[in-house]
Amino acid sequence: MKFKTNIHCSNCVRSVSGFLNEAQGVEHWEVDTAHPDKILTVSGSDAETVIAAVEEAGFDIVLLEEVG
Repeated sequence: MKFKTNIHCSNCVRSVSGFLNEAQGVEHWEVDTAHPDKILTVSGSDAETVIAAVEEAGFDIVLLEEVG
């Protein structure tokens, strides 16, 4: 799945890490902070779980694409 976020730097990535690492079913995730839309790519979970984790960390997130 791909999401548009406002996770824009390494400190933001650190802030959201614990939430995503503990989210049910998340196998792998990464944020492309160089992309204008700060794309978060996640595998192994559902969109609702990922959105809840990122929002709980204090960031904005919008589902762009769901694969599979």
